Amino acid sequence: MPTGALTGYVDVAQIVLYAFWIFFAGLVFWIRREDRREGYPLEAEVTGTLKSHDPILIPAPKLFRLSDGKVKSAPPATTGPDRNYVGRKREPWPGAPLEPAGPDPMLDHVGPGSWVARDDDFDRTFDGQKRIVPLRVATHFVVHEDGPNPIGMTVFGADRQVAGIVTDIWIDRGECFARYYEVELGAGGRRVLMPVTFCRTGRFSRTVKTEALLAAQFAAIPPHADPDSVTLLEEEKVMAYFGAGTLYATPQRAETLI
Repeated sequence: MPTGALTGYVDVAQIVLYAFWIFFAGLVFWIRREDRREGYPLEAEVTGTLKSHDPILIPAPKLFRLSDGKVKSAPPATTGPDRNYVGRKREPWPGAPLEPAGPDPMLDHVGPGSWVARDDDFDRTFDGQKRIVPLRVATHFVVHEDGPNPIGMTVFGADRQVAGIVTDIWIDRGECFARYYEVELGAGGRRVLMPVTFCRTGRFSRTVKTEALLAAQFAAIPPHADPDSVTLLEEEKVMAYFGAGTLYATPQRAETLI
């Protein structure tokens, strides 16, 4: 047999098959290892403690350098249980849902009212400007003449009671999209943000209505420190509060339909 004639005594097809199996097994292992960059190490559901960090199944941290100079790692360098909610499990076994345990379910951060600890810093555009600002700051934005201008409209809660007056529109400079209505609670009262996705603006009724909150619950909307912008963490809390209202604004909403 000539030198190098491997096909005469080696099954090439079988070698290729085995090579594919080895490659595919390695690919599955790599993918399963990479998807553990978020949410790991796991948290023991009963005790609330973190399970041990597995150096084989958990990948080494990968660094992401952000445009603002910050460096994020995945998995994060400091990992711990984020206990920002007030709730209890309905049943003792793993996988049982949480239910509010505090005096006000709207503030217990459970279910649709849950939020994560995002950076307490402003989101910015590519040129470094604050991204979410009111029209009084982004003066080059205007409300289209064909659309209803909500500024000056009365805001009604789910109970059809007056919650306040829209004083400004907060827009997303990066997306050219309205994100929030600034609502003044009473004459000269505190100003809060209401997401436009949780309300409906009436062209002919000249009112803004939301089904997420009762009028009195507007007073507990999480505040924003800067009167002319909002941080990522503040946005998270505002959205979570309106989300909580969809289920916990009234006791009847948390009950079953049947």
